[in-house]
Amino acid sequence: MDTQRFAIAGCEFDADDPGLQPALARVHESAERPRCLCVPGGVEMYVAQHRQLVVKRMPGSGMRHHPGCPSYEPDAQQSGLGELLGEAVLERSPGSFELRLNFPWTRVQRRGVPRGEPQEPAEVVVARRQMSLRALMHFLFDRAGINRWSPAMAGKRNQGVLHKYLMEAADTVTARGLTLAERLYVPEPFSEAGRDGAARRRREKLAVLHPRDGQSPLAIALGELKGCDSTAQGCRIWIKHAPDAPLLAATRTWERIERTFGPLLEARHADTGHRVRLVMAALIRARREHTYELDAASLMLTNEQWIPLDGVHELALVQELIAQGRRFIKPLRYDARTVAAFPNALLLDTGGQPVPLHVVSAFMSAKDRAVKEKAAQDAGKAWVWRTDSPMPDLPPAHPVSTRKSASVSS
Repeated sequence: MDTQRFAIAGCEFDADDPGLQPALARVHESAERPRCLCVPGGVEMYVAQHRQLVVKRMPGSGMRHHPGCPSYEPDAQQSGLGELLGEAVLERSPGSFELRLNFPWTRVQRRGVPRGEPQEPAEVVVARRQMSLRALMHFLFDRAGINRWSPAMAGKRNQGVLHKYLMEAADTVTARGLTLAERLYVPEPFSEAGRDGAARRRREKLAVLHPRDGQSPLAIALGELKGCDSTAQGCRIWIKHAPDAPLLAATRTWERIERTFGPLLEARHADTGHRVRLVMAALIRARREHTYELDAASLMLTNEQWIPLDGVHELALVQELIAQGRRFIKPLRYDARTVAAFPNALLLDTGGQPVPLHVVSAFMSAKDRAVKEKAAQDAGKAWVWRTDSPMPDLPPAHPVSTRKSASVSS
């Protein structure tokens, strides 16, 4: 079910129907709402304006859609998002989010604070949950739908798609009073012919890093890590599709990254038979004009199609799902302490309910293994693969209905 069908003002339209845009224009900013016809009776949607009018799901309605519908969204408790909703992730209006981050948009030069008598506290502030750089990266991939797969996506995942959908997702997010798109740089697809234009647009985007009033603004660079080389002054970190704009870091900083993200860096050389990518979210500031220095960084492992992975142990399952032409969602960790309680994937093409897929790695800690086994048992009809045994057959796909839509009057 790659194409949605909508009921609008008594008429029905496929998502690619030429008459859809005029129909949406007639109801845009009116009280009338489109309905997605993926289930009997339909599900109420709303109309948003981007480059064109688009139909979006209403907040909290994702689970009411059919699992095969592009608007389906699983229960947030099946990923690390569930821990953040309501505190670090706030949906202020349909499709618009405010995020509370644990890092600032500026660094201020430190000034000495004179010692004095300790003062009595005037208030007690309740600590609120905040998102890390990794959680923000997961949120963007989640909102952009990059952790979702259907056969129609085969051969269509590239840097241009990544740039487009991540920036569109960032345009719906505010953090610390700023629209995230103002501070997010995702490289455009590189080509020699377009090199100068892309470089000019990058410099324009990152002009926001110019210091002001003793403050150093920060921005986020998000892209595939290509490598790192050493210089007399430190390290140059290279992001793919930005070959003329390295990120600079002290040697000790890169060594800390290698220690912290050692398993992910090693995964690029694991004997899996499949290519993987490492995506870096880098908080950067300007060291000098047009010279970008690393302030903080997080790494995320993905497969070749950019689907996030929690480790190499998930790669064989994700690749098998793609090879068999299945539809699935990869739940993401965000800031959860462990991912063991979450499904490794949710299979969406088995009928009216998604099927959780769990991978029990032979290299899991005893604690995580116990959590994973319990999660699979509690899920009821879950599929389980213990990697010290051959992968069992996947649940069969449900035949796609030949009906064009589910009637609103059903």
